[in-house]
This record gives sequence, C-alpha cells and structure tokens, in this order.
Amino acid sequence: MSGIKTLGQFIIEKQADFSYAKGELSRLLRDIGIAAKIVNREVNKAGLVDILGDAGTMNIQGEGQKKLDIYANTQFISALTSGGECCIVATEEEDDFVRIESPVSKNAKYIVCIDPLDGSSNIDVNVAVGTIFSIFRRKSTEGTATLADVLQKGTEQVAAGYVIYGSSTMLVYTTGKGVNGFTLDPSIGEFCLSHPDMKIPQDGSIYSINEGNYVHFPEGVKKYIKYAQVHDAASNRPYTSRYIGSMVADIHRNLIKGGIYIYPTTASSPNGKLRLLYECNPMAFIVEQAGGRASDGFNRILEIEPNELHQRASIFIGSEKMVRMAEGMMAAEYVEKIATIQSA
Repeated sequence: MSGIKTLGQFIIEKQADFSYAKGELSRLLRDIGIAAKIVNREVNKAGLVDILGDAGTMNIQGEGQKKLDIYANTQFISALTSGGECCIVATEEEDDFVRIESPVSKNAKYIVCIDPLDGSSNIDVNVAVGTIFSIFRRKSTEGTATLADVLQKGTEQVAAGYVIYGSSTMLVYTTGKGVNGFTLDPSIGEFCLSHPDMKIPQDGSIYSINEGNYVHFPEGVKKYIKYAQVHDAASNRPYTSRYIGSMVADIHRNLIKGGIYIYPTTASSPNGKLRLLYECNPMAFIVEQAGGRASDGFNRILEIEPNELHQRASIFIGSEKMVRMAEGMMAAEYVEKIATIQSA
C-alpha cells in the first residue's frame, strides 16, 4: 500500500497549483469521483437487475433514454448537490440546466457540464461506456448564476475528465497541467494513480469513424479515409479501423495507442452530432493537455463560442499529425468549393 497514491491524495497534493482555489475544486473532483464509483457499481451489475434497456423517455436531443442514463444523471446531480461546490449542472439528459439551490451551495463558484453516460446505446450489449465532465468557474459575481455563466468557451475550463467503465474502471482528468489516469481498485474502493502524466503519441495508425455513414461525409473526410486505407510502408499505412461507438472508449484507446477519432458533419447533422459543452470541449482539453490536437475540421474546438446549451459540433481529435492531415484535406475541399463557385 505504501506505493499507492489515491485520487484524493493526488488532488490534495496538486491543490497548491491553483491560486484561486481554496479546496473547492478539490472537493468538487472528489464528489465526481464518488458518483462515478456508484455508477460503476450499477454498470457492473446491470445484467442482474432491472436497469438495462430503454426507459421509454426522450432527452432534449430527441434520443431515447436508457435506464442507466437516467440513473447516472440522478447520481451525479445528487453528488454535486450534496457537495456544495457547484451552482449549476448542465447535463445531456435535462432540457435546461439544473440550478443547485441548496444552503451549502449558496456561494458555490463552479459549473459542471456533464454527459452522465456516454455510449449508452452499448449498454445492452456489454460494451464499454463512460462519463464525460467539464468544469468552469462562474463568471458572474452577484446574484444567481445564469445561462451566460454556462456558455463559456472551452479555453475557460478549469478541469475536465472522463470515466470509462470497462474491463477496469478508470478516471482520467486534467486541470490544465497535464493528464493523469486513475484505475479503480475494487478491493479498497479507491481510484489509484496508474497512468501518470499521460501523453498521446504524435502519430498513430488507428482511425475511428462510423464508416457506415461514408456516403454522407464531406469530401475531405472521404479523402482522409481513402488515404488511411492506401498501402504505404513509409507512413505505416494502411491504418487500422477501430470504432466502438462510445466516444469515451474510442478516444481512451487512441490516447494511449495513438490515433484519430472523427465525428464529422453529415447531411442529416449539418452542424455535427456531438455536444460541444459536455463532450467535445472536455475531450479536447484532455487531448490537448496530453499533447494532441482537436478541431472541428477547421477551427480549434476550445475556441468555438457556444451560443446554446446543447450546441452540436463536429470533431477531429487525437494524435497531432493525424489531425493536421485530416484538417488539410478538409481545407482543400473548402478551397475547391470556393474555386467552383467563383468560376460558375
């Protein structure tokens, strides 16, 4: 046990890195870790209780909610309410943001944006799912926090992370000073430091995209897929195609092994499919802190100005060289379109 460092110990050690934090951020991260352990327990025994399958309700995006979606949402909101460090929770499962109005939250200064159970369509078939979270400091200093406090650019995040519930359960997070991963040890019920100072390889050989939508992809994405499939020993191609359908699982693999994850615009989702505030921003923050790159194909994800709670975005994220190559092909497509318009 002498060599084990728990998540709680690690957070307290790093607390001094933040002049503005007086323990609140540490306690907030602790609360998220506690809720993650509760959700993990239910995910692991989901096949034994009546918690699998559809709940028969829809979220604001018009997507069917799973029973575990609702359970995870309830647990995270409950933990953040009890902790008292959060004034607003913005979650994928709620139409509007949830204002925390408890006595202990009266002077709370943090806002949490969260996808309580990413990849929930995989629940019924026992595939890895996860939780994604993003933390901001509220901008307003008086009165009640509002939507304006939630709609901050990704560059304003003070922390972000994800939990992956798989063959082992891991919590990976950043506070802007590198990325660290913690594996849950069920024998002691604690997240323990297992992946210190995580770095994504600058290049890789894995691409992750739902190729079933190929016909609907922008030309730049189609060109990248073809590029990935061409044999070229010098650049280690063809690449390996790996797509799980859970953003957390796909990006976690690529973070460790090197690769690119792409969820582009399509004809049916012209603005992209993934949510900016509680999926794209936190993952972009993590990957950038690990030495990678994240954009919407043209612009840095963290610099996109949000204008609505459930705003969507496309995303190209992963190893820097792979993302830059894909961006180059997207830019070439844009130039070709402009040239076609001008010559018409």
